[in-house]
Amino acid sequence: MIAGFEPAMAGRIYIAGHDVTEVPPETRPLTMLFQENNLFAHLDVQTNVGLGISPSLKLTASDATEISHALDRVGLTGFEERLPRQLSGGERQRVALARALVRDKPLLLLDEPFAALGPALRREMLNLVDEIRREKGLSIILVTHHPGDARHAAIHTAFIHMGRVKAMRPTADLFEANDQPELTEYLGHEPD
Repeated sequence: MIAGFEPAMAGRIYIAGHDVTEVPPETRPLTMLFQENNLFAHLDVQTNVGLGISPSLKLTASDATEISHALDRVGLTGFEERLPRQLSGGERQRVALARALVRDKPLLLLDEPFAALGPALRREMLNLVDEIRREKGLSIILVTHHPGDARHAAIHTAFIHMGRVKAMRPTADLFEANDQPELTEYLGHEPD
């Protein structure tokens, strides 16, 4: 609903103080990074990242600098001219993250973006996203099936079961609680 892919059944959706309930998905002030990186196979890394700045690819010299900086931040300096098929799954996802970084939107939605990465790189990317959140003053919503990701990166966590928010609390409080049998089952603990 936040991204506009599903209509709200009730209530209003506000992003950065603006009602976006009726705003089409493509014009909402947010960036979304999916589990699948959604790179264009025929475009090189630099061009894929540049799409985050200008879908028409009318890029300035300062845009090129921003692209280089984003690629450096995700550890892909030197990969500018490679095509997605020449990259590992983790490298492709880092290109998608670099593209998300060059967009100037107040909200970043992350839908399991690091699921294909090993634990160390996943944590490094979560740290990078948090660093960028602080620098740019972004709000971030992260969807993950990895409780460790939520424990590491989230201030507040919502546990969703069968399409409904069962609990939403500060992350540490949620994982320490024993009043959510579905969460206990999900985590693999015996209920108290």
